[in-house]
Amino acid sequence: MTFASRLAAVALIALAGWTVPASAQTAAPSPDLPPPQRAPSPNTYGPDELVTAGHRFFGNVSRGLASIIEKAVSQWGLPNGYILGEEGSGAFVAGLRYGEGTLYTKNAGDLRVYWQGPSLGFDWGGDGARTMTLVYNLPATNAIYQRFAGIDGSAYIIGGFGMTALTANNIVLVPIRSGLGLRLGANIGYLKYTPRATWNPF
Repeated sequence: MTFASRLAAVALIALAGWTVPASAQTAAPSPDLPPPQRAPSPNTYGPDELVTAGHRFFGNVSRGLASIIEKAVSQWGLPNGYILGEEGSGAFVAGLRYGEGTLYTKNAGDLRVYWQGPSLGFDWGGDGARTMTLVYNLPATNAIYQRFAGIDGSAYIIGGFGMTALTANNIVLVPIRSGLGLRLGANIGYLKYTPRATWNPF
């Protein structure tokens, strides 16, 4: 069991009888973001590179990955980074999500990251779900360490994969999940990325 899975399990026990504040659960409206970068550059990843990395990561459950990546690229452009990791979460009305992974970039190296956050909606299960997150407009690797709010209406499901989008300071994150991680439903909230594992989702 990974740190994320253990953390989520313990946190859910502590969650009993506690309600996440509504103010922490407001999804962000569609923000005024820079136009998507569709032309490849030395610092961005093309669809073929993303699909290859995703196939290696998701393995036998990766059918439909090309379709969801194509959808993400058509909407958000070419990312200049991506995160491969694992997360655990669980909720019935209110819950918590914890994850850990590695941020990959072409020009600034790789970086270990952790994420935490509350979630709201029917989001039950998902112990040890794999997640691939596309990262857009990242000016520096340490800029990932902040809170990202969910973009309202960004959920999309195709071919057994689902994606949502989060944003902060013109940076956009697009988590792609499948199987146990595919629990979009009414889920809204935010994710906080940190350099070290923490119990605190706020």
